[in-house]
Amino acid sequence: MRRLFPVTYETAAQAPGGPPEAGGADSEGVSPGTSSGADVTDREWGLGELAEAYAYPEVSEPWLRANMVSTLDGAAQHEGRSQPISGATDMRVFGVLRGLADVVVVGAETVRQEGYRPARAREAFVALREAAGQGPAPAIAVVTASLDLDFSLPLFASPLVPTLVLTGAAAPPDRIAAAEKAGAQVVIAGDGSGVDPARAVRALGERGLTRLLTEGGPRLLGQFVAAGVLDELCLTVSPMLTAGDAQRIASGPSIAVPQRFELVSLLEEAGFLYTRYRRS
Repeated sequence: MRRLFPVTYETAAQAPGGPPEAGGADSEGVSPGTSSGADVTDREWGLGELAEAYAYPEVSEPWLRANMVSTLDGAAQHEGRSQPISGATDMRVFGVLRGLADVVVVGAETVRQEGYRPARAREAFVALREAAGQGPAPAIAVVTASLDLDFSLPLFASPLVPTLVLTGAAAPPDRIAAAEKAGAQVVIAGDGSGVDPARAVRALGERGLTRLLTEGGPRLLGQFVAAGVLDELCLTVSPMLTAGDAQRIASGPSIAVPQRFELVSLLEEAGFLYTRYRRS
């Protein structure tokens, strides 16, 4: 793993030859000729370094972060799943982002396709989560209008932290009852059958879950984008080409004016780019 952006004195110090000589740095603390940072040492980062690189900002309101992966030609999936376009380090980043979150928000279709299981407690994050006032593992919050889910699965029947089901007020009563019987906590976040994205974010925040992470799928991410509630996107660019007609990372109706995000971090390993963007 190597950091390509932002380039700092510490970043330049990792480059062959070490840090610049005193007085030889420019106004940004980087010696002339190293502004790209492209030649910094490539090494495996520890979980602590990754956690620091992806730390949530200090905010009092809910902060919604998305984590997605895309191929060079824009595919968010291959044959319906993201795993084939991912890699070992991408999965480490995936685990770190979960380790930092209060709750993971995911669409029902992604739960079905990806075979979601409960988040687990990880020893490497125990002290970090305790210091942040968090429980042993993030809750999973499933967004669904129909509640067409198998509530006998471990995600609902035996999670370390009770799974949340976000749905609308007009959701089928029998399915709500089935979810609650299985041990899930049903949260009404919409007046109709579906979920209002902004209301879902507020509802989670009211439960003290302010570090939000969504892992999609594309339809759910598209709804968050359209509602203007996405604060940050962590996008892994996979060095693969798939062609075909796979979904992009966000789908649904286009918004009237494209939203502008700014790059705040760029890491690279084995051709994979790990980008981090925040809303401008």
